[in-house]
Amino acid sequence: AVIAIPSTVRVFLGTEPQDFRKSIDGLAAVVLSHLKRDPMSGDVYVFHNRRRTALKVLYWDHGGFCLVYKRLERGRFRVPHLHTTRREAVVTSAEFTALFEGIDLSRARRLPRWNPPRPSPEKTGEID
Repeated sequence: AVIAIPSTVRVFLGTEPQDFRKSIDGLAAVVLSHLKRDPMSGDVYVFHNRRRTALKVLYWDHGGFCLVYKRLERGRFRVPHLHTTRREAVVTSAEFTALFEGIDLSRARRLPRWNPPRPSPEKTGEID
């Protein structure tokens, strides 16, 4: 089963492995103290264990936390190797879905994207 995350929701992938004895309260504390983010913001937080055989996904939804745990019986998740000193990386909902489904994104190539330019404040009537 796939977790459907709207493209408007931010997904944060923890770059450091977590002790998977932690459950909702422990992972919410990691979000708050280490990632310096609000665990009740509606953002999605993805954690992996040291061996990359499991993922935990934490998010707040209508009055309560949700925790999804996926453990592979064989193989490892291909968690992106992040060249960063940050404790988290933002990934798209599509990248999360691929990771959760076991797709290795390390050789994937992103096609260039184009979005129309935003109108200037003068054209929309907005004044600072």
